[in-house]
Amino acid sequence: MQQNEPRVGCGAYIQDTNKKVLLVKRRRDPEAGSWGFPGGKVDFGETTEQATIREIKEELGLHIEVRGLAHLVEFIDTQNREHWLAPVYHASIQAGTPQIKEPEAITELKWFDLSSLPHRLTEATRQTLNLTPLD
Repeated sequence: MQQNEPRVGCGAYIQDTNKKVLLVKRRRDPEAGSWGFPGGKVDFGETTEQATIREIKEELGLHIEVRGLAHLVEFIDTQNREHWLAPVYHASIQAGTPQIKEPEAITELKWFDLSSLPHRLTEATRQTLNLTPLD
């Protein structure tokens, strides 16, 4: 997908009571095969918080509460002509158990300890967790 202007996405940084973080493995580009925070595109007329709540319900069947901004991600890949702005919100699960509701977009979901994250992470996840990219 080549873009002519920046697009807006959103994500949710969800931790359980043991401080494990919920990540999903992306099936589609951008960053297919990478693990990252669940989320997606912001629709016209939606706030980024509303989009985050909607995306998490659609993707994982969860009702979440947004608790504040964790990080504002700016992803620019000039070679592939992709430019995204994506706020990632701290969120808590209010109801539901995570399940893959959009298998065309997500291949796996898993809770990870912050000390044992997978190697292939999305740029948004790396930026939010302040991790150095792997080469």
